[in-house]
Amino acid sequence: MPFGYASPEQIMRDKADYARKGIARGRSVVVLQYEHGILFVAPNPSRALHKISEIYDRIGFAAVGRYNEFEELRLGGIRYADINGYTYDRSDVTGRGLANLYASNLGRIFTESIKSLEVEVVVAEVGDTPDGDAIYRLTFDGSVFDEHGFAAMGGQADAVATRLKEHYRDGMPLADALEVALTALTEPGGERPPVGQLEVAVLDRTREHRKFLRLVGPRLERLLSQGATPPAEPASSPESPKSPKASEPGEAQPPTAPDGDVDDGSSPL
Repeated sequence: MPFGYASPEQIMRDKADYARKGIARGRSVVVLQYEHGILFVAPNPSRALHKISEIYDRIGFAAVGRYNEFEELRLGGIRYADINGYTYDRSDVTGRGLANLYASNLGRIFTESIKSLEVEVVVAEVGDTPDGDAIYRLTFDGSVFDEHGFAAMGGQADAVATRLKEHYRDGMPLADALEVALTALTEPGGERPPVGQLEVAVLDRTREHRKFLRLVGPRLERLLSQGATPPAEPASSPESPKSPKASEPGEAQPPTAPDGDVDDGSSPL
């Protein structure tokens, strides 16, 4: 039985629709700038499969969609960063270079493979000043968007981005930025995910060497309690000191695959 003919335009349209549906099934991820760096927030009931990870000294990674597909991208980014940092200089590894690498790979797979990857990715790099921060959002077809201030992807990304735009402001303290992120991720009238099902991390420019830090346990609960009481005046808020620095086990290790993802899954995250 002969195969039916489909135009290239129809094939590309079908692949794009397929990828969008897969990504929309994943829970949304929010990335936004705050006073001392960049904040990542994602509802994630899994303790083993991370949607937010470190790539290199100043570079973080967040993704939504099929875990087994974006995990391959994450590991490829770590290999790229390690090889270039060792061969040349650590300062030569940039978020822009990593975003270009991902864009090339995603675009090639979308064009040449029968099935496109069901993933959307954010690569963020923290600078020495807020003006040096960079947030790049990449879609399944290799398109790159240079976001300013914040980015949202997966799930109901348009609605989440709208709520972010309503509440976001430049230079927010960490607790306030976390509150804005959770407000954006929560449907009006809906319930926020419990603390145990939140994945939260920062790229903190005030830290030495490696800037990536996961926020868990009592520290995350303290930030949530601070953000739950909105300040009367942002400039005079008692919750506006510098983002606290705490020592955490294992954060001073060499910058290779630090997150230890162990399981392989194909369900959208």
